[in-house]
Amino acid sequence: MDESFSFEPLTPSAYLARSALVHGDRIGVVDGAQRFTYAEFHQRCLRFSGALKALGVAPGDRVAVLAGNTHVMLAAHYAVPFAGAVLVALNTRITASDVAYILDHAGCSALIYDHALREVAEAALAEAGGERLALCCGGPDDALEGRIAEAAPWCAEVEDERGLLAINYTSGTTARPKGVMYHHRGAYLQALAMAHHMGLDADSVYLWTLPMFHCNGWCFPWAVTAAGGTHLCLPRLEPALIWQHMHESGVTHLCAAPTVLTMTIWDAASSRGRPPRPVRIATGGAPPTPALLERLAELGMEITHLYGLTETYGPSVLCEWRSDWSRLSIPEQARLKARQGVGNVISQRVRVVDAEGADVPADAETMGEIAIRGNNVMLGYYRDEAATRKACPDGWFRTGDLGVMHPDGYIALRDRAKDIIISGGENISSVEVEQALAAHPAVMEAAVVAAPDERWGEVPVAYVHLVDDTSVSAEALIAHVRERLARFKAPKRIVFGSLPKTATGKVQKNVLRAIERGEGD
Repeated sequence: MDESFSFEPLTPSAYLARSALVHGDRIGVVDGAQRFTYAEFHQRCLRFSGALKALGVAPGDRVAVLAGNTHVMLAAHYAVPFAGAVLVALNTRITASDVAYILDHAGCSALIYDHALREVAEAALAEAGGERLALCCGGPDDALEGRIAEAAPWCAEVEDERGLLAINYTSGTTARPKGVMYHHRGAYLQALAMAHHMGLDADSVYLWTLPMFHCNGWCFPWAVTAAGGTHLCLPRLEPALIWQHMHESGVTHLCAAPTVLTMTIWDAASSRGRPPRPVRIATGGAPPTPALLERLAELGMEITHLYGLTETYGPSVLCEWRSDWSRLSIPEQARLKARQGVGNVISQRVRVVDAEGADVPADAETMGEIAIRGNNVMLGYYRDEAATRKACPDGWFRTGDLGVMHPDGYIALRDRAKDIIISGGENISSVEVEQALAAHPAVMEAAVVAAPDERWGEVPVAYVHLVDDTSVSAEALIAHVRERLARFKAPKRIVFGSLPKTATGKVQKNVLRAIERGEGD
């Protein structure tokens, strides 16, 4: 019996076809003065795909895109899979040498780059081996727009939902970046999870503060479209511009790294007060502090704490909030929101395991490594079977993050395995110390690393960035930590100033550790 009526391969690009049908007359994409209805954007992406085909891009080819949060990068999330090709979204802040490495390692046959990034793109093309198609987009030398305008629409059928959709390269702060392989099915389901948990619908306006190159924007390029909401592209990450859009463009949702969120919430532009519509925010990394929660409440904003990695399509875990918790005090809410939480709606349960792969007790104290599996876990590392086997030794992906399991099934991170500080034989969680520091109202963000010590082997040292127009002494901060943690966990030294960060807003602890070892400045 023909059973084709009961199965169709899942692909996130299908969401655009549906929104073109259901929401075709509504504005789907805003990028400065440019506006596209969903019907227009669908046709544009089909012609973009046709242009790639006409230029020789074949099914299975890898197409790299070097662009910021523009309509071109958004369209590439549809046009490249429409062409049957594999999207390689490039970090806009890495060096030309790193871009060249990725072009070679992924075997990209084409590079589409924004005119503002021409210098990096041309240097990378010169360094990379082999010949490849290169197209500039935007600016006076836009070669892409004309190709799209003259191309016939094209959409290749997806035959295997577990086929390769995208390769996302890790930041590579300590080694060469690894290519994380996403499949169509995983991105389709992860997009639905993000739309569900963030409450996206056709009236949502999503502000693109999160880089689209980062884990394919946590799958929000597809999630917002699935809901029929509006993509509001952001040309540059400036707090004043974010506040302008929240007040004037009807923003309802945004995602941001903790560093971006903190600098925005306390920026002078926040003096405009509450935006006209409630804004729902998702953040990953450092948990929200009591001071941040209070500030967000004043501004009518709601925050969801997420956890994930490039290997898990972005957020696979979230601190799912219960309405009865909202009646608790702000400090108690902060304690609960500091937990990373439970697997999202499409995830399997999240585990915390010991060195033998057995579950640790759910006592909120016993540490183990966080392990994840399911549809929103990568296919593996591209051209690196050894690294894939090491990361997934028994069918569960090992994240490299240490945490505990609470009795209610919520996990809480304690540290990266490499960030644990061993002082006098005692393990000190840098995250625990950072949370204690962040509880001080003058602290915007903090990073704690190990410093060599003749007596103890290692001791914790804190790098602290203060809220603007505030001051506090190192002695006061150390005393503040000692009031909350065991004495030996308190930093032995405080260094004030801004913190070094990766292109995705993560603090570069490897840089701070190098400074402490006398290898940097």
